[in-house]
Parts: sequence; C-alpha cells; structure tokens
Amino acid sequence: MFGRQSHVSPLQLRKQLLIAESELNRAQLSQEWQAMAHGVRDLAHRAKTIGAWASAAVLLVAGFTASRRGPSVPGAAKSSWFQKILHGVRVASTVWFALRARGRKDEPQ
Repeated sequence: MFGRQSHVSPLQLRKQLLIAESELNRAQLSQEWQAMAHGVRDLAHRAKTIGAWASAAVLLVAGFTASRRGPSVPGAAKSSWFQKILHGVRVASTVWFALRARGRKDEPQ
C-alpha cells in the first residue's frame, strides 16, 4: 500500500487545490460582504435616528424661543402667570403632537 503510485498527476492535484482555495476565498468574500452590508444598515439607522432627534431638538428650541419671546408691541401690558402657563402648555402640546406624528411616520410598517 505504501509503495503504490497515485493515479492523480501533479497538474490535476494542483488544479484541485486551486479550486478548493477559490471556494474558501468565495466563502470569505461572502462573509465580508454580509458584514459590510450590516455595517451600512447600522449606519443608515443611526443617521435616521440622529436626524429625528435633531429635528425634534429644532422643534423644541423653536417652541421654547416662541414662548420666551416678549411682547411685540411696546407698552403692552404684561401677561399674568396663568396666561404664561397656558401659552407654555399650548407650545408643549404642539411639540408633543409633532413629535408623536413624526414617531409614527418613522415606525417600520
């Protein structure tokens, strides 16, 4: 058995090794492609989340700025603390409903 000669030529053996190596390279490329695709999806999700937070922050700052704005007419009477609270509640409800609507729009279907 040890003295037996193989019927496979060196050229055929080299060809089989190259085919096996190509299969390994294909499998590795497929894994790397899947990892890259996952990274791109994760990056897109983060960008979408950051965009939603930035939009909400801009809306909140705009509401806060609108509520802090003083009387536009010189000499106008100061509003009472109750009117300020009502105005703040109005601004907060506007911001709340805008954020809720945006959150529903961003949810996956």
